[in-house]
Amino acid sequence: MGQKMNIVCSDLEGVFVPEIWVNVAKKTGIEELKLTTRDISDYDVLMKKRLAILKEHNLTLSDITQVISSIDPLDGALECINWIRSKTQLIVVSDTFTQFAGPLMEKLGMPTLFCHSLDVNQKNEITGYSLRQKNAKYQTVLALKALNYRVTAFGDSYNDIGMIQEADFGFFFRPPENVTQEFPEFAVTETYDEVIEKLEYSIKQ
Repeated sequence: MGQKMNIVCSDLEGVFVPEIWVNVAKKTGIEELKLTTRDISDYDVLMKKRLAILKEHNLTLSDITQVISSIDPLDGALECINWIRSKTQLIVVSDTFTQFAGPLMEKLGMPTLFCHSLDVNQKNEITGYSLRQKNAKYQTVLALKALNYRVTAFGDSYNDIGMIQEADFGFFFRPPENVTQEFPEFAVTETYDEVIEKLEYSIKQ
């Protein structure tokens, strides 16, 4: 087998852009929409809760995308992405949806994105969602390793744990305290400079 190539997998929300649903909650005033994978580890439970809230308040896909179009990347995110892409390949692996991610990915320079899709009816109402696959973040790392890549992964939430655990080298970026307490074995970074430092170390291995 040939020499392993390096590749980086990262989360999107909370890492390079603000949490989409938190911004929707602020814009609509619906407090319950502030819940994210930082709070609820079961993604299906979280999404069913979100969809029920959208239906209850008659919010359509257009209402959500209008909020998303006003979201900018976190300070320093684009520079960090550009640095990674100048050194190796980057795949953003997210539990967001293609219908949400478009405007955000343009602002980030269009890195490769693996995510899910929403089911939308003719009235532009979100009726459900389709997972690309179950445990998609973990499965992505598994597949890349099978392709003889050495994977470095980082994220901030419960749904990133499988990806970080399966990676050859993994760490957190700005995780909430409840996540770090449950998974103290992983290093924590708080700045993009620290992310770059970790990646420089990992890529050299």
